[in-house]
Amino acid sequence: MKPLFIVMAGDGINCERETAAALKLAGAESKIVHINDLLEGPQMLETAEGLAIPGGFSFGDELGSGQILALKIRHKLGAAFFNMVEKKKPVIGICNGFQVLVKLGLLPFPAETERRVALAANESGKFIDRWTSLDVNPKSVCLWTKDLPLSSLELPIRHGEGRIVFRTGEEDAIYQILVKQGQIPLTYTADVNGSYERIAALTDPSGVVLGLMPHPEAFVSQMTYKSSRQDAAAKGDGLFIFENIVKYLGGRNTKDGEDDRKYA
Repeated sequence: MKPLFIVMAGDGINCERETAAALKLAGAESKIVHINDLLEGPQMLETAEGLAIPGGFSFGDELGSGQILALKIRHKLGAAFFNMVEKKKPVIGICNGFQVLVKLGLLPFPAETERRVALAANESGKFIDRWTSLDVNPKSVCLWTKDLPLSSLELPIRHGEGRIVFRTGEEDAIYQILVKQGQIPLTYTADVNGSYERIAALTDPSGVVLGLMPHPEAFVSQMTYKSSRQDAAAKGDGLFIFENIVKYLGGRNTKDGEDDRKYA
């Protein structure tokens, strides 16, 4: 049985179709669900194997990127959402979705009550829309990027608030913890937005929750972008990330025995 991912939609999210398509191409089932429908039927998260919070401009970025959607999830979806995370079901937040996960406190240190990491305005003060090169950290615990067959990726970025910053005075200490625990799966090859040590993505200590500013769903076929890499069976670099997590879920389900769950 193919693993089912809920792909969140509505309230300014605008990349749900691409994200759902990427998951399907990677071998999963994906179901686009409006956030309001999810609030009315939180049991959908119990029957799903994973969750994707795509990019966009949720609530027009009022009060800050991802802030209102994060509050809505925390206070209205609540237990159903956090139970999913506790059960180690994979979650990915892309761009605005990354901002949501950080403001929910899931990244990078979910056990802490105070946030020490944030996503701030780009150092240039301008919205960035371009392709960028990324280095893959082979020592990261992130299950979405673990053992990728590529040491570098080419993915598009498009954001105004994507700069990783740490609490003032604790920058190096926080960074060293993240490095030691393998929580930085991707870094920009060159500085693009002023992010601390060129960090492009973060994972939680378990490796099942991934937040990243680049858009893997926007590059799933070589037809999307004329890549310098032509030896990847016509796959776009972003597809490998989604295939990785589907492979992980397939192995986990096989290990756990026959999966007889029925998806809503």
